[in-house]
Order: sequence, then structure tokens, then C-alpha cells
Amino acid sequence: MEKISFIGCGSWGGALSKILSDKGISSLMWHRNKAIIDTPYKQLIKKDTIIINLAKGIEVDSLLTISGVLDNIIGYPFSNMVALSGPSHAEEVIFGHPTTLVAASKNKKAATEVQEIFSNNTLRTYINHDILGVELGGAMKNVIAIAAGICDGIGYGDNTKAALLTRGMGEIARLGSAMGAEASTFQGLSGFGDLIVTCLSKHSRNRRVGQAIGEGNSLKTVLNEMSMVAEGVLSAKSIHQLRLKHKVEFLIL
Repeated sequence: MEKISFIGCGSWGGALSKILSDKGISSLMWHRNKAIIDTPYKQLIKKDTIIINLAKGIEVDSLLTISGVLDNIIGYPFSNMVALSGPSHAEEVIFGHPTTLVAASKNKKAATEVQEIFSNNTLRTYINHDILGVELGGAMKNVIAIAAGICDGIGYGDNTKAALLTRGMGEIARLGSAMGAEASTFQGLSGFGDLIVTCLSKHSRNRRVGQAIGEGNSLKTVLNEMSMVAEGVLSAKSIHQLRLKHKVEFLIL
């Protein structure tokens, strides 16, 4: 892969660019100026370009995963779309803590190329063809993480959180299966793995939002005081819409 560009330069993008730099691979970072980002992207995306999605969420109202949103922006179903997901807080990747990821794509060649690029002696990347399941797991676990944080804020213990994670993953898998994803995907790194790290970690923004709410703060106050995005807040609405659309029974999500 000759050229790698990051559209957006958040903490996770920065951590992955460090992985590339350590391997001697240069990358180009596009930052927050929307006008600049909107101007070059269509000219830069060719049929053989590989787009790697690092974001996690489901668009409200359209109910599209990120790859679906990107397909709409490009104007046609893009075959070289790869979702890179898994239990991977940027703060630990930067320090070289052992980490695992999943590169998911319908195009095995594209997934394998991404696997090779984002692997080193501390980062191991696996491939999966179920991009829908990987993206759904990455989005829905953020909502469960907010609930886990609420448990922390209230002062509940490990019993409560263990029940929440287990039953929450059951709901994630039920909705994912109803949407056409493979149930086995949710038992892997982008499912249970990502759920565990997001619900338990001190680095988790979504868990911190829930903890602040459990301590008695309003959601508006919590979000106003945050400098980073907690994706689970908006995902809660879109996941509720998906639940209604697919008639899946939930108690948590």
C-alpha cells in the first residue's frame, strides 16, 4: 500500500498512525476543517482504494452503519470497505500494550492487506468477512457501556455489571442476527472483546458518561463538559429505532 491517509485525526487515528510510523510507513492526516476534507475526498477515492472505517456508530433515522453511510457518500456500494474494530483503547496502543483487532470486509484481499499493515509485535489483527456484525457490535457495545457506567456511579458491584454485560451481549446478538449478521461474530473480539474493554476500562468515554449520570449529573451537563465524543449517546436512539424496525425484544438496549 503506497499511500495511507486518515480522514479525521482523533486519538485512535493518531494511535494507528504511530503503529504505521514505527513500521516505516508514512501517512497523511486530514484534520477538522470540514471544507478541506469535503473538497479532496471524491477525487482521491479510486476503485482500487481501500477505505478503512475506524468509527463506531449507527446513523440516526437512516439506520445505516458507517460503511453504509460511506457507500452513500461515494455514490455506489464500495467493494474495498474494511472495518477495523476490536478491544483497543488508543491510550494503550500508543504505549505498545498487546492489542488485538479485527479487519472485516466482504473483500478478503482488502481485509488481508489491512491485516498485514496493522500488525506488529504488539498488535495482532485478524480478518472476518462479516463486516455488518463487526460494525453492529462496535456500535451497540457503547450503549451497554453507558449502562455499565451508570452501575458504577450508583455504586453497584461486580455482580450487577457481569449480569449487564452477559444479558446485554445477548441483546446485541439477537438484533445483529435479525439484521443478517452472523451470531458467531458477537462472540469474538469485535463483540464480547470490545464490550468488555468498553464497559470496564478507565479509558472508556461511554462508561464515564454513564458513571457521571449514575452519580446524579444530567446528560446535558456531562456532554457539555466533555471534549471528546461518547458515541453511545446517539447510538442509543438509532439502536432503539432498529429494535422497533426488526421487532426484537430488549430490556437493556
